Amino acid sequence: MRASESHPQFKSKVREYTNFATRGLTKVCKEIGPRPAGSEAELKAQEYMENEYKTCADETHIEAFETHPDAFLGSLKAAAVLMTAAIVLCVLRLYIIALTPAVLAVIVLFGELLLRGQIIDFLFPKKTSHNLIAVRKASGETKRRLILSGHMDSSPEWTPAYLGGKGLMSFVKIYAALGFVYIAVVGVLGIVLPADSGVLHILGWVSLAFLPAYALLFFFASKKNAAQGANTDLTGVFCAAAVMKYMADHDLRFENTELVCMATGSREAGLRGAKAYVKAHADEIRNGGVETLFISVDTVRDYDAQTVYEKSGGAAMDQRACALLKKAGELSEVELQTASGESDAAAVAKAGIPAAVYSAAGKEAGKLMRTRNDNWENVDRKSVEKGVEILINAAYLFDEQGLEESYR
Repeated sequence: MRASESHPQFKSKVREYTNFATRGLTKVCKEIGPRPAGSEAELKAQEYMENEYKTCADETHIEAFETHPDAFLGSLKAAAVLMTAAIVLCVLRLYIIALTPAVLAVIVLFGELLLRGQIIDFLFPKKTSHNLIAVRKASGETKRRLILSGHMDSSPEWTPAYLGGKGLMSFVKIYAALGFVYIAVVGVLGIVLPADSGVLHILGWVSLAFLPAYALLFFFASKKNAAQGANTDLTGVFCAAAVMKYMADHDLRFENTELVCMATGSREAGLRGAKAYVKAHADEIRNGGVETLFISVDTVRDYDAQTVYEKSGGAAMDQRACALLKKAGELSEVELQTASGESDAAAVAKAGIPAAVYSAAGKEAGKLMRTRNDNWENVDRKSVEKGVEILINAAYLFDEQGLEESYR
């Protein structure tokens, strides 16, 4: 059965569950507000969603995990301190020694921000974050499992993004990167040239020109002006929930496909929720004999930017899953573009579980992302409606065809 055949008024029902999604995320934004990773607000939002799922799921549970959420953006402060120390050492003519904090800064940023590792987590307080999981069982034997996942936490405001958008963000990155290169060059010259070289002395003082770059890194994130995450975070959670709600309200149940909806925590702290889920469940999924597909739903904001990610966080997405999403787009009368971007699917794909990402994040989403402007008032209902439709179509396609048939 195709999704459009599941109800004689399918299109109007999609609009109805779009209302459910937008009302729900508005309620979370207004009544709970920003939801930092590992905070009471994050858990309160998870509990709110669990109550919503109890009306449409057979099982719900919240899984706790330990994490150090402040380490992710805290790595920027650590790098700023290390690079400031390197600059001071250059001014003091300790050029070779200055290489040490500079190299450490690169390791910290590469490990925490790019690899989503846990290089300096031990330096930050341990907190408890949570993943919410809701299951609607198959009516018969479970042969397939579809996991639709969004993330519940929201990010501190990225000050450069708020003040200057993409342009200022790029400037900060380039400015800081040039500082790393400059200190590296001065350090190497310190090996080659005499310590009392006039050239080195001048270069050491010039390194002070990069101090503003690291001041910008140190004050990069503002908890005071945290984002509501209405678009960047909650659209994914509620579009996924709308699929299960639609099926339950109309007494629809797949015969052989188990539908799972998940709202992860600590995504904005380095995909920690997705990693915790993988750690707890990857072996059981890989060895359980049930074909499983994980679809990350991430930022549903710009109607003209309907997208499937082929890569996320350095991990290749499953080509069959991407093909299935593109077919779901065709059934929903849109053509999904291909791109790459960050999402929880990166952690899942690296664990060997088929994964893909549906997103609708274009220029407007980019302007809102991780700023105080990412609020319920800037949610685009038309985009959410199309996202709900695509995900319902994807669920029915997966039940009907599985991954292999969808790829043919």
